[in-house]
Amino acid sequence: MTLVPEINGERLLGRLDAFARIGATPAGGVNRQAFSVEDRSARRLLAELALERGFAIFQDGIANLFIRREGSDATLPPLLIGSHLDSQPTGGRFDGALGTLSAFEALEALEDAKAETKAPIEVVAWANEEGSRFAPGVMGSMAFTGADTAAWKSIVGSDGASLATELEATIAALPEARLRSTGMPISGYIELHIEQGPSLEKERMPIGVVTAVQGTRWLEVSIEGTAGHAGTTGLAYRRDPMVAAIAAIHRLQTTIMPLDTSARLTVGRIAAQPGSINAIPQSVSFTVDLRHPQPERLDAIEAEVREVCAAEAEAQHCTATIKRSFDMPGAAFSPDMVKIIEDAVSSLRLPHKQMISGAFHDALFIARVAPAAMIFVPCRDGLSHNEAEYVEPANAVTGARVLLQAAIAAASPR
Repeated sequence: MTLVPEINGERLLGRLDAFARIGATPAGGVNRQAFSVEDRSARRLLAELALERGFAIFQDGIANLFIRREGSDATLPPLLIGSHLDSQPTGGRFDGALGTLSAFEALEALEDAKAETKAPIEVVAWANEEGSRFAPGVMGSMAFTGADTAAWKSIVGSDGASLATELEATIAALPEARLRSTGMPISGYIELHIEQGPSLEKERMPIGVVTAVQGTRWLEVSIEGTAGHAGTTGLAYRRDPMVAAIAAIHRLQTTIMPLDTSARLTVGRIAAQPGSINAIPQSVSFTVDLRHPQPERLDAIEAEVREVCAAEAEAQHCTATIKRSFDMPGAAFSPDMVKIIEDAVSSLRLPHKQMISGAFHDALFIARVAPAAMIFVPCRDGLSHNEAEYVEPANAVTGARVLLQAAIAAASPR
């Protein structure tokens, strides 16, 4: 008799603890950066767990790791479920790992119940989602969906390591995994992830059903003035780029987000040259991270940033130069896949809310080649990319239960 597949919460939480010990930091987080020794150890553990259950394992040329459970119809493309295992240098134990290990638990639950799905289901651990050691991030999903990776061969990491060398070593460290070409037809993709924001926790909502990922654009602003002595240069003679930069940032912070609740504007880095305490800077540079779900609004916000920076620079007799360094269009997820997840939530009698993701994830790229959607669970105080990142055990198990039900429905269409 076939049993009803059920998530084994104790097993899932134990796996989260086990993986958190790989690259553990003294403050309770993890340092498991992409293609590192720690990353290889996590991949090794997941592969060994998969082989113990009789699942087939594969990896591709960018070190995406796949764990396959066969379906009743071998001609159907697989459904992918998963996330990533790499972390920030001082990252949390749930970012990525929760989605990957919940996906593996879903496979185990199906195996425990001897349940059959029509399509195969594959757990995927995407390579280098974070991009903290080797930029850009989301390398694995970008390569999977056909990105040109030729330039990546020359990338050097933040620690001086060669990406090509570390990638080769990572693939070689798992010889049990059969090598497959990067990219293949899939029937869909579902990713479970922590929200990385406070709204679900604040609203006491156990599940967020993600309908889209907002677009992201990075700008590098440089304002040029004239270096001068701090004590001898009067106001009338100053061409001070720091004054212009501060004025521009202040104007943008008081208009962009207050007037558009869907907009995000962040100045994350600022530097002055020559950087002397007693000298007017020659130049000031800063970065601007822009995000919005609507591409036309993102264009309008960028135009406003350019206009404001130019105006404030001119007011100080300086010049402003702005370069776009990164542009990642957003994506709307498949309505059909969103409905599958919402039906799974309803079948478990759980409340939920629809959400737009403010962060980009591997699902953003997979949505361009197959039906995809995401499930969010709350994290304490919205903290992520932080060693204090925490997900209540009950919420972790609930997310895995939704993922299991959604995966069964998506892999066995009526």
